[in-house]
Amino acid sequence: MYRVFEALDELGAILEEARSVPMTAGCVVPRGDVLELLDDIRDAFPGDLDDAQDVLDQKDHLIGDARQHADTTVAQANNEADATLSRSRAEADRLLADAKAQADRMVAEAHQHATAMVADARAEDERIRRGAQREYEAVTGRARSEADRMIAEGNGAYQRSVAEGIAEQQRLVSETEIVAAAKGESDRIIDAAHAESDRLRGDCDVYVDTKLAQFEEILAATMRSVNRGRQQLRTAAGVHDYTDHGATDGYIDEFVEHRADAS
Repeated sequence: MYRVFEALDELGAILEEARSVPMTAGCVVPRGDVLELLDDIRDAFPGDLDDAQDVLDQKDHLIGDARQHADTTVAQANNEADATLSRSRAEADRLLADAKAQADRMVAEAHQHATAMVADARAEDERIRRGAQREYEAVTGRARSEADRMIAEGNGAYQRSVAEGIAEQQRLVSETEIVAAAKGESDRIIDAAHAESDRLRGDCDVYVDTKLAQFEEILAATMRSVNRGRQQLRTAAGVHDYTDHGATDGYIDEFVEHRADAS
């Protein structure tokens, strides 16, 4: 085999050093040297090449045997693959059935939990609304009582002032030497009584408005807390608008109308 490679190297050197044919890609080589190198290459090939040729001559028989063996192996592999596929499909069906059952249980539990949360939220909303209603009624009652008391005191003071002014006027009229002074003092006392009555009424209105404003702030804070709690419950449970906003709006409108009437 060394001689084969050596002869090939020499043949390559001859071709590289050969003189080119003008206007073509061909070249002129010494025929004798090339033939001699080809004979050397032919003689240098080992005898195993003949055995390889015999194997090539029997390739059809060998390929047939290999194909038959391959077909048998493929058939066995297909049978085993079908059996494995059947077992896999059965296992997959079982796993899918288990997963569906588990999913149904989880959905049922989530629905029950959401229903319970909605019920609790509604109960808490109703409790807060009732508490707010009671607080509103209590504050309104106290404000009305205080207003009535202050009005009664103002009316009493007004009546007393008027009575005192009339008495003083009558006493002064009876004294002819100070009639003019008595009339002026009487007018002053009456005007003062009217001013005091107006001041008391104004103080009463300011007190009632202050109390109602405080309650309005408490009610607004309570409603914001209720709305935040309802929003959190809707976000957590994935439920939207499960309560009626009309009742709350009507309650606030009634409070605003009552405050306007009180003012």
